[in-house]
Amino acid sequence: MDRDLVALFGFIGMFALMALRVPIGIAMGIVGVAGFATLTSTSTALNLLSNVPLSVLTDYNLSVIPMFVLMGAFASHAGMSRELFDAGMAWLGHRRGGLGLAAVAACAGFSAINGSSVATAATMTQVALPEMRRAGYAPGLSAGVIAAGGTIGIMIPPSVIFVLYGIMTETDLSALFAAGVVPGLLAVLGYFLVIQLIGWRRPDSMPRGELHGWAERFATLRQLWAVILLFMFVLGGIYGGFFTVQEAAGMGATGTLLIGVFRGRLRAPQIRAALVDALRVSSAIMLIVVGAYLFGYFLTITQFTQKAVDLLVNLPIGAYGVLALIMVGYLILGAVMDELAMILLTVPIVFPAMMQLGFDPIWFGVIIVMAVTFGMICPPVGMNVFVINSIARDVPLGRIYAGTMPFIAIDVVRLVLLCAFPALSLWLPTALGR
Repeated sequence: MDRDLVALFGFIGMFALMALRVPIGIAMGIVGVAGFATLTSTSTALNLLSNVPLSVLTDYNLSVIPMFVLMGAFASHAGMSRELFDAGMAWLGHRRGGLGLAAVAACAGFSAINGSSVATAATMTQVALPEMRRAGYAPGLSAGVIAAGGTIGIMIPPSVIFVLYGIMTETDLSALFAAGVVPGLLAVLGYFLVIQLIGWRRPDSMPRGELHGWAERFATLRQLWAVILLFMFVLGGIYGGFFTVQEAAGMGATGTLLIGVFRGRLRAPQIRAALVDALRVSSAIMLIVVGAYLFGYFLTITQFTQKAVDLLVNLPIGAYGVLALIMVGYLILGAVMDELAMILLTVPIVFPAMMQLGFDPIWFGVIIVMAVTFGMICPPVGMNVFVINSIARDVPLGRIYAGTMPFIAIDVVRLVLLCAFPALSLWLPTALGR
């Protein structure tokens, strides 16, 4: 059978299984093994199935993922997310849309010790959404604010998506982490602007909150020492040359556990719950990674990857025309596919093409992460939206999606700015000598 035709049937089969609600990792694995068997033999495909999961799950470089996930789980169960939101509420809550500003600021702070967009959205839904609803905020808009704020979790370091991109492309992870800082802060500022505009145009949807005194404000800042210490410890250790990114992940998880125990926030039940949460999230991520590797071997043997790279490089639309085409493709894929699967499936194709067209690998990593964030809040398969809906079941999906639309619009502006001015993401890694 023609290899191009087999590759086409492979993609159709994968999306069909996903439409039947087969988990993405399993769908990619089934199609990858079946397609490999079609082009080689059943015994060869079964050997692939037995070897790939073992090699992936024992890869030292990938150990950074469960460690950063565990760090975030410990931080969440230790109540650090609540402290971040309380501080934001004390300083910003009296403004129009102040609780929305506090939620976004807390999402950014929690992202610095978490690295997962879904975990950030889930945690802040439990912390911030009840407060916003008590204050009279529109439920759909409140959920939209948290869904958008959650996307900051994969931009501000440490980021699981940056880790996967760095491992796949052999790009320095510390440089990628540094490159995500300024775009992450731009996201915070952009979301602040959107919330202020909504509060100005629809004041009833975002009433003002209680004004806190200066003593109370500074008291909330004193509670943030654990978050600040962890952030400085992990990133300071990386950029100070004291340990590698993989070691930093383990040290961060251990440090979060010790701080939680020292403060009396992590006892046996909380530690057990955090371990279960981290195991659940890490297992889901690694299943997708294994499935993507199996599907990738299948695409390699069909020569689809190389043909796609050649096609992109030879398009008569120029380098930035190809970049724009790829960004549009990510926007479309983001509406139907999980962000991890998008990275694992597309990077082997688009990264070589971008390098041949002369783009910087670190800058392109930031652009890729920016692009996949759209999919986390876009209909019909916005992962953050589904997570929030699973917690706040009385808020319909349609209302949450409507609430995310203004934030998607400002994200498009941010993406254009980053494409037009690469220095926004590259100056910090350069300043740090990465």
